[in-house]
Amino acid sequence: MSNPVNTENGSLRRGTIVRGVGSFYTVTDAAGESYTLRCKKKFRHQHMTPLPGDEVLFSPGSGEEHGWLEEILPRKTLCLRPPVANVERLVIVLAPVPEPDLLLTDRIISRALAQDMQVAIAVNKTDLGAGLAEQMAEEYAGAGIPVFPVSAALKTGLEPLRAWMSSALSCLTGQSGAGKSTLLNALLDLRLQTGEMSRKISRGKNTTRHAELIEKNGLRVIDTAGFNLLEAEKDLQPEKLKERYPEFLPYEGRCRFRECLHDREPGCAVTAAAEAGEINALRVSRYRQLLEETRTVWRDRYG
Repeated sequence: MSNPVNTENGSLRRGTIVRGVGSFYTVTDAAGESYTLRCKKKFRHQHMTPLPGDEVLFSPGSGEEHGWLEEILPRKTLCLRPPVANVERLVIVLAPVPEPDLLLTDRIISRALAQDMQVAIAVNKTDLGAGLAEQMAEEYAGAGIPVFPVSAALKTGLEPLRAWMSSALSCLTGQSGAGKSTLLNALLDLRLQTGEMSRKISRGKNTTRHAELIEKNGLRVIDTAGFNLLEAEKDLQPEKLKERYPEFLPYEGRCRFRECLHDREPGCAVTAAAEAGEINALRVSRYRQLLEETRTVWRDRYG
């Protein structure tokens, strides 16, 4: 049994939300015991939604009666897509098929780095070819993001990725059809349901319906549903976006204009570095797409 926590409400227990389905949540305590709980109405008034990965205080209930979520403890990180909490290491899963959406990838990276998450890219389905993994390693080297070539089908390349994910709460995320559940099966020796590619549109089918925290083989991983769209951040100031690009940092203060946003301004050090091959030009190009979008959203935020 987990040790009770003394609070103003009396003795509560501490645990982690493993999954939520409907209005019921499964929480495990430090001893590995599971409890089925419902959350109190106060969370709705606080505009708080319990999420997998949340550390919580709860009353376990008695007999066949369910217990209650009493308090959500402060979150270290928060992902809105997928909706999970307290993730420390984020693995973005890409594959040659479906074609990677690298603008979506950069959106995910931007939000993760803003919360000090560690980010890696796992290029799955390398049995179809090594080209994508090599391309990703080149594009993201300047950002310090490791790239792991893996084949979930052949179970190759798993050990380096497994080592990177260990000792922290991790989450696999990315486009539908990239093989996240298949990769998780290979990493954890599981038999999660996996989908097939839609032949007509080369788009993956979602098989994961609910995010779930799984612990096995020394890993703590949240399995999530895939997605193909990530909305723009409404509260991001345009001048803050560049701070989420580690490869820009060595060039800060070297531009002609102090407030340079690295958007083709005269004398921009980042532009010069991209032209000289010191920074990946494709990353810079996508940054400018996101910058333009951020400007539009910021300008229209009260509309």
